Amino acid sequence: MNKTDETIVLIPARMASTRLPGKPLAEIDGKPMIIHVADRARESGMGRVVIAVDDDAVYEAVEKAGYEVVMTGRQHQSGSDRIFEALKKVDPDKTAKTVINVQGDLPTLDPATIQASLRPLENPDVDIATLAVEITDDYEKTAPQVVKVVGAPIGAYRLRALYFTRATAPWGEGPLYHHIGLYTYRRSALERFVSLPRSFLEEREKLEQLRALEHGMRIDVEIVKAMPLGVDTPEDLEKARRILEGKGGAS
Repeated sequence: MNKTDETIVLIPARMASTRLPGKPLAEIDGKPMIIHVADRARESGMGRVVIAVDDDAVYEAVEKAGYEVVMTGRQHQSGSDRIFEALKKVDPDKTAKTVINVQGDLPTLDPATIQASLRPLENPDVDIATLAVEITDDYEKTAPQVVKVVGAPIGAYRLRALYFTRATAPWGEGPLYHHIGLYTYRRSALERFVSLPRSFLEEREKLEQLRALEHGMRIDVEIVKAMPLGVDTPEDLEKARRILEGKGGAS
């Protein structure tokens, strides 16, 4: 069995968005946004791609596009809970040992970025891998909606995560890193993570990854060069359309 047979890419698609209702089905260059994300995942060549949905209309759109889709409950508070439900449904025999959680609102995501998310798991001590990009915009350094990674460098393009925060951190001279919310889990780590109670710092910062750190799990961060556009508002959607229209959907 090769590595891609043991890896599954799960994409949660949630219809309830306060700032952009019906976000997964938002049209970009003739296709729903969630299909652009699935295309990027397939182009990464990292393994089986499954979209986890909570709405019949999204289910039908994904099925029509030829992608594997699974219905999940609407009660989930986080994407990790949704993908764990999906994982149990689509892989009951536990063939997949590595789970990549790709957010469903990243239509311009570079497939190479998905590939990069697996590198930290080459170290058997790492439970969860994620990504970051160096911040170059002064506004982003202080913006609370930009989540920063505080980490100890363990290589030219790798950090061991010590904290995630909406504040400007760490203090002093040196780079700041913008966290990209794409996670790659060992299956056992995902199983443990979703079983843990919500933690103090998770509740305070509104960042679920802090639950893992508070319970002693190790998260390593691969530093990449490009920040994918997350589509959260109508303005973001227009940006994504400008990027992707006329490119045949390629990022």
